[in-house]
Amino acid sequence: MSKPIRMSRRTWVAAWVVLCAAGLAATSALQASSASKPEPAESVSAQCDELIAEVKKQLAKAEQQREEEAILAFSGGSAGTLEDCDDELRSFLLSNQ
Repeated sequence: MSKPIRMSRRTWVAAWVVLCAAGLAATSALQASSASKPEPAESVSAQCDELIAEVKKQLAKAEQQREEEAILAFSGGSAGTLEDCDDELRSFLLSNQ
C-alpha cells in the first residue's frame, strides 16, 4: 500500500488562506450583483393606494344611487395586487362600515 503524502503546516495554512479568500471574493461578488437589481416601477403600496382610491370612488357612487338591497362588486386590479393589498383593503373596508 502506498504511503499518503504528508503536507507541512505551511501548506495547509496556505490552502486555507486561498479558500477563504476565494469565498470572500465570491460573497462580495454575489452581494454586489444582488444590490444592483432595479426597483420595481411601482411599489405594492402605491398599487394598494390606487386600488383603495378606486374602491372609495365606487362606494361614493353607490351611496348616491342607494338602494335597499344592492351588491357592489369590484373587478379592478389583478389577482396578485388584490392578494398583496389584502390587509390594507380589509382594514379600509372595516373602518368604513
